[in-house]
Amino acid sequence: MAGGAREPGRSVTSKVLAILGAFDAAHSRLSLSDIARRSGVALATAHRLVGELEQWQALSRTPDGRFRVGLRLWELGQLAPTTLQDLAHPWLQELFVTTGENVHLAVRDGLEVLYVDKVHGRRAVPIVSRTGGRLPMHPTGVGKALLAHEPEWFVTSYLARQLERPTPHTVVEPGRLARELASVRAQGYALTSEEMTLGTCSAAAPILVEGRAVAAVGLVVSSRRARELKRLVEPLLATADRIAHDYARAHTM
Repeated sequence: MAGGAREPGRSVTSKVLAILGAFDAAHSRLSLSDIARRSGVALATAHRLVGELEQWQALSRTPDGRFRVGLRLWELGQLAPTTLQDLAHPWLQELFVTTGENVHLAVRDGLEVLYVDKVHGRRAVPIVSRTGGRLPMHPTGVGKALLAHEPEWFVTSYLARQLERPTPHTVVEPGRLARELASVRAQGYALTSEEMTLGTCSAAAPILVEGRAVAAVGLVVSSRRARELKRLVEPLLATADRIAHDYARAHTM
C-alpha cells in the first residue's frame, strides 16, 4: 500500500503532530513501527516524516535504533512564556526541603491528571508519577483535590464512567467517592491510602485562584508512615496558598 493511502484527507501537518503525539511519559522511546501504529500514520509515510524530523533534531535516534524526542523541541519549549510550573517550582523545592518527601504538581487534562513538575530525593519512597506522565484522577491525591473542585456536571459525568481500579483499595463506588470529594472541598485537602500504588499514601491540596483549581500540589509517603500525613498537611496547604498567590499576581500584571 502506498504511504498515506489509508489516510485520505489528513494533512502533512496533522501526520507530523500525530507522530510527535505518539510519544508520552510511558512511551518515551519508540521504534518506527511503534510510531506508525500509535500515530495511525502509514509506515512508509512515517518513515519519511520521521527521517525529516530526525534531520531537524525534533527526534533523535537511540543506540538500539529507536527514536525519542530531540533537543530541538526542548529548545522551543524554553521559549514559552512563564508557566505555572515556573512559578511553582521554588515552592515545591521548599516543601521538599521542609518535609523530605516526594512533591509533585499536577493539572487536569481531560479525565486524567498530568504531572507537570516533581521534586524528589534518593531517600524518598519510589512513586509511579513522573513529569509528563498521566494517571486517573480518582485514585490519586492530586486527582481528588482537582476533581473535588470541578463543576457538578463534570463530577457527575466522571463518576458515571467505569472507573479504573489500580489496587484493591481504590475507591470506585460513585456514592462513596462523591462523599469523599465533598470532604475534600470542606477540609481543603485530599488523602489517599494505597489507592494508586500499594505501599504508598498521599496528601494533596488544590491551588485555588478565584475559586478555580488551576492545579494541585501533592506529597507521597510510604504507607508505613501514613499517620505522619496529618502533620504534613499544614506545610502542604501553605505551599498551595503561596503558589496560588504568585499565580494570581502573575496573571493580573
